[in-house]
This record gives sequence, C-alpha cells and structure tokens, in this order.
Amino acid sequence: MGPIEGKCKRRLVSDINVTPLVDVMLVLLIIFMITAPMMTQGVDVDLPETTARPLQQEKAPLIITIDKKGAIFLNQTKGSQALVKQQLAQFAAKDPNRTVLLRADKEVPYGLVVSLMADIKEVGFDKLGMVTQPQVNKATR
Repeated sequence: MGPIEGKCKRRLVSDINVTPLVDVMLVLLIIFMITAPMMTQGVDVDLPETTARPLQQEKAPLIITIDKKGAIFLNQTKGSQALVKQQLAQFAAKDPNRTVLLRADKEVPYGLVVSLMADIKEVGFDKLGMVTQPQVNKATR
C-alpha cells in the first residue's frame, strides 16, 4: 500500500475584499460633506435679511465684500478702498455693463457702505446689487 493521499486540498480565495475600500470611501464622503459648505465665498460676513428675489445674471459678477472689521475685498482679494476703486475702474473700462455685487456685514457702518457704493457708480458701473440672506419667519426660528 502506498502513502495515504489526502483529498482535502486548500483552495485559494480569489474574491476581492471590498470592506477596506468601502471604509475609505465613507470617510472621504464625510470629509467632503463637512468641507463643501465652507467652500462658498471666502470672506465670512453676516448678511442682512430681506424678502427680495435673486437677480438673474448673464456674466460672472464682480463681488465686493466688507467684513465686520471694515476690511474690503474685491473677488476675495483684500485691499484698501482706494485700491478697490482703482481696480474697479480698470474693470469698468473693459466692461461697464458687468454687474457688481456688494456683500456687506450687517454690523458694518452705513457710511462705509454708501461711500463704496458711490465709488462703484463713479467709476462707471450702473448695475449694482446688494447681497442679502432670505428672511426667515421668526415663528419658525
């Protein structure tokens, strides 16, 4: 008699284990869900509320932002009021029909906002919009 041959041979498992892949994808999904709301306009301002409807736009507008401290930003680039006025004049020379949107924190002094609005009109822009938040009913708050 010859040696006893075992009929139990080990099989190789050729399936792919997707559990680590699913774990990584869920972590990435959570990270994107948390960071996506933060990717809006770069300067954080507390906008006033209004019941006005949004404006329809054809071209990307110029966005001027004034934060709580009174710092002025043109398309997320910080500058003094004189520098922003100079840059606006350059934009107005190229396209005076472009829309300018003004985002001012509700704590900003009214005089600064009016002064900046006057600068915008003075350099040649006619389309000026104020960015606000939709008003929420106080009963639902």
